Amino acid sequence: MIVLKLGGSVITEKDRPETLDGDALERAADAIAATRESGPEDLVIVHGGGSFGHHNASEHGVTTTEGTHDASAALDIHGAMTTLNQFVLRRLLERDVEAVPVHPFSAAARDSKGELDLPTGQVETMLAEGFVPVLHGDVIAHAGAGATVVSGDELVAELARALSADRVGLCSTVPGVLDDGDAVIDRIDDFETVADVLGTSEATDVTGGMAGKVRTLLGLEAAASIFGLESLASFLEGENPGTTID
Repeated sequence: MIVLKLGGSVITEKDRPETLDGDALERAADAIAATRESGPEDLVIVHGGGSFGHHNASEHGVTTTEGTHDASAALDIHGAMTTLNQFVLRRLLERDVEAVPVHPFSAAARDSKGELDLPTGQVETMLAEGFVPVLHGDVIAHAGAGATVVSGDELVAELARALSADRVGLCSTVPGVLDDGDAVIDRIDDFETVADVLGTSEATDVTGGMAGKVRTLLGLEAAASIFGLESLASFLEGENPGTTID
C-alpha cells in the first residue's frame, strides 16, 4: 500500500499562475502506468496545488490557518484545484490507470482547534474495487474560520495513518532533501539535525515548503521518501531513492 504525492511544483509552472507543466505530468503518468502491473496493488495519489491552488489562495489571503467566509473565494481556489485534478486524471486514464477523483472540499473539515478530519471510507472502497483514488490540496470547511486550505502534505499524512500505508513517497522538483552544499541527505530521523538547511519555497506557497514536509513525514509510522521525478518509477518499484524520512 503506497500513498504517493505529486508535488505541485513538479506538475505545474509554479511561478506562472494556472500553468501546467505538461511534459513533467506526462513523465509522471508514464512512470505510474509502467509500474501498475508490477508495482503496489493499492495506490493512492495526492497532488499539490502548484500555480493553480497556491496562486488563488494567495490572491484571497487564505492559508491553512487564515480562512474566508466568501463563497466566491472558496470556489476560486477549489475550482482551480479541480481543473488541475482533471489534467492529472486525464493523463492517467489515457494510460489505462483507473484513476478517480476525491475532492477534499466535499469530504474533509477542520474543527475549531484546527485538527483535520478526513473520512477515508470512500477511499478504502475505491481501492477495494480496483480504482486509484486521486486527491488534491483544496479548501475545506473550518469551524470558526469559514474555509481554509488543506495541503497535499496534510492529506498524505492522514491517508497514510488511516490506511496503514506501507510506504509514502513525495515526488519533488529536487532529488531529495539537500544540505547546504546541495548534496542529497540520505536519511533524516530528527528535524533539529536538518533545521538549519531547510529553506522555504521561492514561489508562492501557502503550505510550508520543505520544512513542513519533513516535519509531517517524521510523524508517520510508514517509511517515507522524498525524491525527484526521475526516481518516481524506481520508488514505485520498491526502491528508496532520494532522502528517507524515518
